[in-house]
Amino acid sequence: MSVQDHNAPPKKRILVADDEPHIRRILATFLEASGFDVVEVMDGAAALEELQASTHYDLALLDIMMPEHTGLEVLGFVRGLSHRKGLPVVILTAKGQDADRQAAFRLGADDFLTKPFSPKKLLARIHGLIGNS
Repeated sequence: MSVQDHNAPPKKRILVADDEPHIRRILATFLEASGFDVVEVMDGAAALEELQASTHYDLALLDIMMPEHTGLEVLGFVRGLSHRKGLPVVILTAKGQDADRQAAFRLGADDFLTKPFSPKKLLARIHGLIGNS
C-alpha cells in the first residue's frame, strides 16, 4: 500500500461485488490503476455487510447473479438504508435481458452495463456518476 500525499484529495472508494474472482480482480486492477480505492466482495451477503457498515463508499458495482443475495436484492436493500440512499449503484452483469434492466432501474440503479464490458465505457460511466478521483 502506498502512502498518500496529504495534500491530495482522498481517493474515491468503490465497492465491487461479483462472485467471479477473475472479474473482480480485473475490475479492481483497472479501477485502482484509474485512481480509485477498491473493496472487493464475493457475494451479496458480504456486499450487504459492507454497505450496512459506516465505511464510506462513493459507488457500488453489483453483479446480478451472486450467491447469498442477488445484486438486485442488494440494490433494493441499499435504497432502504438512510445513509446509502444517494449511493450511485451500477449493475454490471451477464444478464442483459430487458426484464433485468427494467428491474434494476425500477429498484433505483443509476446505470446498467452488460458483460463483456468496455473498461473505458465503464470508467466514463463512473466518472459521470461521481466525477474524477
